[in-house]
Amino acid sequence: MTADRIDRPEARRLAEDEFQRFAELTAALTPDEWTMPTDCTAWDVRKIGLHVLGSAEAQASVGEFARQLRRGLPLNKQIDSHHWVDGLNEQQIRDRVHLSNAELAGRLKEAGPKAVKGRWGTPPPMRYVPLPFGPPIGWRPLKYLLDVGFTRDVWCHRIDICHATGRPMDLKPDHDGRLVADIVAEWAALHGEPFELVLDGPAGGTFSQGQGGEHVGIDATDFVRTLAGRQQARGVLSHPLPL
Repeated sequence: MTADRIDRPEARRLAEDEFQRFAELTAALTPDEWTMPTDCTAWDVRKIGLHVLGSAEAQASVGEFARQLRRGLPLNKQIDSHHWVDGLNEQQIRDRVHLSNAELAGRLKEAGPKAVKGRWGTPPPMRYVPLPFGPPIGWRPLKYLLDVGFTRDVWCHRIDICHATGRPMDLKPDHDGRLVADIVAEWAALHGEPFELVLDGPAGGTFSQGQGGEHVGIDATDFVRTLAGRQQARGVLSHPLPL
């Protein structure tokens, strides 16, 4: 399939907007909603917020990222780790567990712009340092994370919180729809199979690859949840794309 992929200037706008949307969502949560379980089975809503904050603060500061790396990697031997970043995620949560819900929401609002500034201030040589993402993505340069990967992570966790709490998700074609289209394009290129995909909702659209492929109709956010392993997959949707 051909697709208008997200370029770097658009990626910055999307990153800024997504951090703001995530912060606004968390600021509106009730005490009970913070404790609700999510599709990330080891995390409730609060732990998702703590992870997103820790990740944002690492994106904003090379020193904080190095500290998380130094302390987080050894945790992979202590927890049920499936990927080397799991230890970093656990360290992010442990370091910020003392925050009240109000403090967490406030820090999220402050951290987003700093995270984007830090990502776009990364020197060009560093942007091309290769990192292992595991199958099906494989090795990609750091810029894969800096430009869209981190933004997808925040966005997918916003979906997680809305799904857990039953809150409607504020979806816009020029924001959420662009993230979905970019995900579809990468996913299609990775597996290579033909398909006809109709994604419902404001973030959706119609996508196809090749001829005679499986026809799939699904809500756009459910499509993303399926690729990310949040709900059962079958057929062409069995090809994952970790987010």
